[in-house]
Amino acid sequence: MPGPVFLEGDRVTLRPIEEADLEFLQTQVNDPRIWRPIGRSRPVNREQEREFFENDVCGDDTVVLLVVADSTPVGTVGLHSFDREARNAELGYWIAPEHHERGYGTDAAERVVRYAFDQLGLHRIAARVFEFNEPSRRLLESVGFTQEGVHRDVEFVDGEYHDVYWYGLLEDERPAERD
Repeated sequence: MPGPVFLEGDRVTLRPIEEADLEFLQTQVNDPRIWRPIGRSRPVNREQEREFFENDVCGDDTVVLLVVADSTPVGTVGLHSFDREARNAELGYWIAPEHHERGYGTDAAERVVRYAFDQLGLHRIAARVFEFNEPSRRLLESVGFTQEGVHRDVEFVDGEYHDVYWYGLLEDERPAERD
């Protein structure tokens, strides 16, 4: 169900998540091609997805948007873990597997980063990614993030411990806008 556009990119639009989107979200976060890279190793039922919607999406401490391409929901992008005093937050995103490698995640991340610095007045944005998620690492680097460190064996996914790479982007380091 289409909703009002909040941010517009070159390839995607970003709009508020509505209740009608919950089925799409639940289906996607239960897909192993999504939950493995984001480190969510437990299934999500309808009630849990509704709780996410009510607590996170509708809460004042996050900005979570639906990524839409040609009127089709393809993923989410958002900011969470806000520290208002230090003016920083953490970026998170996922794109449905059938929409990978089309630039949707990069476009969405660029728009949210610009919004975070220009409208929210953030100074720093962090992001984290598993060592095995090379596409996400490339996405962050293409948007201007720098790898800052590694938390070794910090997450347990698929029966193994994995390193998590931490990235950061300061407001004065962001790349120039693309034409």
